[in-house]
Amino acid sequence: MEKTDYLKHRKNSVVITVQRPDGSPVSKREVEIRQTGHSFLFGCGAFETLNITDRDSEPEKRAFYEERMEKWLELFNFATLPFYWGQFEASEGNTRAEAVRQAALWLKERGVKVKGHPLCWHTQTAPWLLNLANQDILKKQLARIRREVTEFQGLIDMWDVINEVVIMPVFDKYDNGITRICRELGRVQLVSDVFGEARRSNPGAVLLLNDFNTSPQYEELIEACLEAGVSIDAIGIQSHQHQGYWGKEKLLEVLARFSRFGLPVHFTENTFISGHLMPPDIEDLNDYQIAEWPTTAEGETRQAENVEEFYRILFADPHVEAITTWAFQDGAWLGAPAGLVRTDNSEKPAYEALRHLIREEWNTSEVKCTDESGRVEVCGFNGRYEAVIDGVVKNFEIRKRQEGGKQEGVRRQEEIAITLN
Repeated sequence: MEKTDYLKHRKNSVVITVQRPDGSPVSKREVEIRQTGHSFLFGCGAFETLNITDRDSEPEKRAFYEERMEKWLELFNFATLPFYWGQFEASEGNTRAEAVRQAALWLKERGVKVKGHPLCWHTQTAPWLLNLANQDILKKQLARIRREVTEFQGLIDMWDVINEVVIMPVFDKYDNGITRICRELGRVQLVSDVFGEARRSNPGAVLLLNDFNTSPQYEELIEACLEAGVSIDAIGIQSHQHQGYWGKEKLLEVLARFSRFGLPVHFTENTFISGHLMPPDIEDLNDYQIAEWPTTAEGETRQAENVEEFYRILFADPHVEAITTWAFQDGAWLGAPAGLVRTDNSEKPAYEALRHLIREEWNTSEVKCTDESGRVEVCGFNGRYEAVIDGVVKNFEIRKRQEGGKQEGVRRQEEIAITLN
């Protein structure tokens, strides 16, 4: 049995035919196959891209972040950019849309798919909502969704529409407009309203419901929303593992419970600590604020082991379509040493572990020889490729396997032609 048989759902095959201008086959000729990108969404937060595209940024600072993002691009093809309402529009009518747009363009020019996060959330929401009546808060929230989803269409076509709804109506750390309307409308109605607005604004967008709560309460919410006709495209699951790695048993258990809906699963925010772990009695991760939280050699070894096992388990599950590392560098969120690189941009063992998986083990690059008919079959991980023969380069894709058809189990194999002069 091949080592990667358990990943057959991540692979497909194409047939390349090499011919001359007159149609005659080019036989017994070597063809170099190079995978240049994955279809699977290997993601990471990319908030600091804004430091590169900021025109007022000092050259040294920009160069530092460019170096960081070069390493980011070595691993990832999927980015999350910030749309926290309280920062995006701190005062009504004055938004950071252009700054975020420039960051999204920078990423898109480099072949990166971009997701906006989030459109509706009770935390970091606009403070000026508190001056409004609930019905007006809802109108502003829906108008905000319509504006962002419409204006960014074609650049950002994936959104975390609403974040952490399970806790939203009972959130009591501070007053905010979104908790007010969620308490009045109820979870399902608010989810229905915001998803409906996002769908109308961009019918082709991929829309996620996202939460850190992996208890049965989240399952019940998803079930109720689906029964109410909410068009959820993917289920978002956060796993900020500041108090220790979930482990294989819990991860498989969570996957089993949330895959039952038959929807794609995105692990949207994942962190693994490379220093001391957060005390287990802390209920809200935001409450753990300390002056310094250093990375350690022992912690970095542990982090690399956690990252590798976590990614292996998720990549092997056919329901999972995206995995997003939340913090690329240490200290990015809550001061935690959860990055794949240190604060000076040096690579940690977890970076190398992930690079090995994405760039080597889960990458198809080989040299094959055409047969008498000038044909060669390429079986590889779904994604973008180059075929090189006698200096001629042909770009092609290996697409996700489509099962079934008129005859169960029968599928048409895609064919690609290369003509040599």
